Amino acid sequence: LRKEINNIDHRMIQLLSKRGQLSSAIGEIKKARKQSVYSPGRESVIYRMVTKDNKGPLADESIKAIYREIMSACISLEHPLIIAYLGPELTFTHQASIKKFGVSVTYLSCNSITDVFLEVERGNADYGVVPIENSIEGAVSHTMDMFAGSPLMICSESYLRIRHDLLSRAGSMKSIKRIYSNPQVFSQCRVWIEKNLPRAKLKDSASTAKAAEIAARHPDSACIASGQAAGRYGLNVIARSIEDSADNVTRFLVIGRNMGRLSGNDKTSIMFSVKDKPGVLYDMLASFKKENINLTKIESRPSKLRAWKYYFFVDMDGHSKDKKVGKVLKKLQDKCDFVKLLGSYPKG
Repeated sequence: LRKEINNIDHRMIQLLSKRGQLSSAIGEIKKARKQSVYSPGRESVIYRMVTKDNKGPLADESIKAIYREIMSACISLEHPLIIAYLGPELTFTHQASIKKFGVSVTYLSCNSITDVFLEVERGNADYGVVPIENSIEGAVSHTMDMFAGSPLMICSESYLRIRHDLLSRAGSMKSIKRIYSNPQVFSQCRVWIEKNLPRAKLKDSASTAKAAEIAARHPDSACIASGQAAGRYGLNVIARSIEDSADNVTRFLVIGRNMGRLSGNDKTSIMFSVKDKPGVLYDMLASFKKENINLTKIESRPSKLRAWKYYFFVDMDGHSKDKKVGKVLKKLQDKCDFVKLLGSYPKG
């Protein structure tokens, strides 16, 4: 049996080497045509293909994880990608970035969501990864606000199951007087904290990784972060999965300078502002219903240009190149004060 496995591994290496050669050749063609190296649509098609062909015993998620790294390595042969993310290392955004791009690319840690946008706009990074919404806490307003003035577009999306652990140098909860974490994380663990550590002072930090760094310096402190941070900062896992909801998922966006092509299973994001008159928002939304387009998200944000003036953010099924979606976008441009296409990209 082991000899048979050795033979299979030998053939796999030969095939992977051939795949790498073909990827390099494709990279040269993309370079000549001035096309982006990363193709979210192609990535989506490959994932669908390999999971369809998978007959077991490996789970589909295992097959996708293997192919994520194969594609990551092949992309690095075409062009060494740099991915900006909301850091530091071991934040959930960092984990989402690795889940999307694999370990064969270069990662650039940024101190804020604004910095992620700026690094991509300046050309210091090829793509950026930012959080956009959480299934419990809702939208990340800072990310939405950045799109109003940024030329960047949404290229792809990714979802990450969020698990929060209580970490500390202490051996138990009895000696914990302070807990550090991101404010959104506290909201996601509110019930557990009130039940188990009601007297602990909650201290805000810029990120869960920063919270782990602080907690590592104080034996009477703890942090709420991912379990991966425990090994990095020399902390003990005091309690696992303390989030209040088992369905705690964060959606992340990949931002870049170009929009993705049709993949066959796409989503489109736009933002618009409407004229101030009765029923105008109803009229806008009726356009989507008329074309039978499903809206998966609608959110309003202050424009910050004039009091009580709002932008609306909308996610819908379909690609902007689809006839029905294009028809609705044309109607919005005729009726709205402002319409901006944020991107069309494969569904996560």
